[in-house]
Amino acid sequence: MKKLLVLLVVIAVTVYAGSPYYSAYQLKNAYDTNDGAAIAAAIDYEQVRPSVQTQLTNQFATTIRSYPLVAELGGEPLIQAANTFIIKAVNGAITAQNIETVINTQGQANIATKELAAAWAIASNQVNLKNLIQNLIIHRGDIDAVVKDQMQQVMQKQAAELEKQAVQGNDSDKPALSYCGINCFTISGQIKGYPLTIEMQRQGLIEWKIVDIVLP
Repeated sequence: MKKLLVLLVVIAVTVYAGSPYYSAYQLKNAYDTNDGAAIAAAIDYEQVRPSVQTQLTNQFATTIRSYPLVAELGGEPLIQAANTFIIKAVNGAITAQNIETVINTQGQANIATKELAAAWAIASNQVNLKNLIQNLIIHRGDIDAVVKDQMQQVMQKQAAELEKQAVQGNDSDKPALSYCGINCFTISGQIKGYPLTIEMQRQGLIEWKIVDIVLP
């Protein structure tokens, strides 16, 4: 009887400790088989969306500080316009419906995905800031017109990049898996050539949800 109890305890501990590895296996299998519904269901959108928005708006704040002339010409309206676009792009792209569609179509870019890629490009200093300054001068400080024009250019460029990466980008064969706390687990690797870290959080005893995506 005592040996049986010890065995049951060992099994319980093994299942508890091994549950995130099994969840990671299920996610990779769903990704490899284009099962968008399974991946979409594994995401806690109320935690992921604000985290991604914060990452991108903070990146943009860092970027704009590196270009004082742009900040001087555009000022707060430019920052507000860019942040509004970023927040809107994240809200449109990180939804169960869009995640499922992107996985099912093997990363094929749609409008929501293009906007998110453009938001990332704006935040991470991929925008032609020289052109942005010229446009601000031409449009006499009309921030809305300048941002609209710049967004269109960035979206076109990022759409082409997304399509190229969907075909040529490499995925990690063996993502790095590790605990980051008793109820925290991370998966790090490449998706279509982009390095990403996914953070999962324990739900109950053995269930896990994706609560954060760390962008490159």
